[in-house]
Amino acid sequence: MRITPIDYSIVHSKIKESGIANIGRASIREIKKLIDNIEQDTGQKFIRMEMGIPGLPPAQAGVDGQIEALRNGVAAIYPDIHGIAPLKKEISRFVKLFMNIDVSAEGCIPTVGSMQGGFASFLTLSRIYAKRNTTLFIDPGFPVHKQQHKVLNLPFESFDVYNFRGDKLHDKLKSYLDKGHIHSILYSNPNNPSWICFTEKELKIIGDLANEYDIVIMEDLAYFGMDFRQDFSKPGQPPYQPSVANYTDKYILFISSSKAFSYAGERIGMMVISDVMYQSHFPDLKRFYPNDQFGYTMIFGTLYPLSSGTSHSAQYGLTAILKAANEGKFDFVEEVKEYGEKAHIMKKIFTDNGFNIVYDKDEDQPIADGFYFTYAYPGFTGVELLEEMLYYGISAISLDITGSERHEGIRACTSLIKRTQFTDLEDRLKQFQLDHPTQ
Repeated sequence: MRITPIDYSIVHSKIKESGIANIGRASIREIKKLIDNIEQDTGQKFIRMEMGIPGLPPAQAGVDGQIEALRNGVAAIYPDIHGIAPLKKEISRFVKLFMNIDVSAEGCIPTVGSMQGGFASFLTLSRIYAKRNTTLFIDPGFPVHKQQHKVLNLPFESFDVYNFRGDKLHDKLKSYLDKGHIHSILYSNPNNPSWICFTEKELKIIGDLANEYDIVIMEDLAYFGMDFRQDFSKPGQPPYQPSVANYTDKYILFISSSKAFSYAGERIGMMVISDVMYQSHFPDLKRFYPNDQFGYTMIFGTLYPLSSGTSHSAQYGLTAILKAANEGKFDFVEEVKEYGEKAHIMKKIFTDNGFNIVYDKDEDQPIADGFYFTYAYPGFTGVELLEEMLYYGISAISLDITGSERHEGIRACTSLIKRTQFTDLEDRLKQFQLDHPTQ
């Protein structure tokens, strides 16, 4: 029987009871449930880094706005499918003030979290061209996006961008687009799980190729403004959140309220469709829908049967948050800098104890400190390392389930770790290094 920080026999037993065939390749929610069970039986608290859950209080402006809306009786009324007018206006203002791009309110649509926006977009985009059926993922990425494709029985291709940064990205993307079967490309920026951030050069490459091949770009901005190497917090002032929208006019942006505004529980996000894309007509859509205009079809053909609208009161809550940010009364970037500060400390604790950071550069620049970071330990694959670290009271997810080709890696989320846990983290990693010497 081994001696580990968390009772070895209990962890081993709970892993067997979980029914998960391979812990290292388990989904985020499966890992969460397993750790919940281990904590319950051992009475010991894990360093929990598996879930990308906000660890900060929700934006107060949203709470106040939502409560007021509930008191005014909106819970009894269906919201419009395309969103309430005040929210659409504030979304349009927000992307102008913080991204410096112009999108009419018509194409600014609240969704049940960014995940619903993605689901609806995957479904609709898969139908715009009869002869193009495939989404291209620039990985690593959010595992659930691929799960959504599998649920919808939609084909996708992907590649890990790690070895194709800068100018190399052009030829790699072109090799897929030349096949003629890609209708859209999806990536996140900043990236979940690696926290890489595309440079302006890379965004221009993506945009230029999108124009050349008539491809739609989906940009997942779940961590809006959270590359803390620059200050994106001042409305109407540069620097602005980088975006492919500066280089192409057929795009869909997914902007989450979960991380930047700590408003995850209300399940409300923003899908921003460019004016050109919204107004575009795709005759092949008529195979499935009565209308071939993209924006109209997205709202009344796809979103309507998915949810019949987004929570009415949450829309008012998000309206209040965006209004405060747009007017410079709410510095949402300052509110979430804690994640970057914690990441800086945690990464040093890991590297001081024999671990290394897997995704460590944006081209030639050191990666930012933020919501996520990635790590590895000599002699382990990520799948092996994930399971082994459970005995040390540390949970995360392996990069294997994110489309990464860095099979040695683990993704860690900083959000739920309290600074009071840093001592426990350091002690457990020291013990791990003692038990697994590298020389």
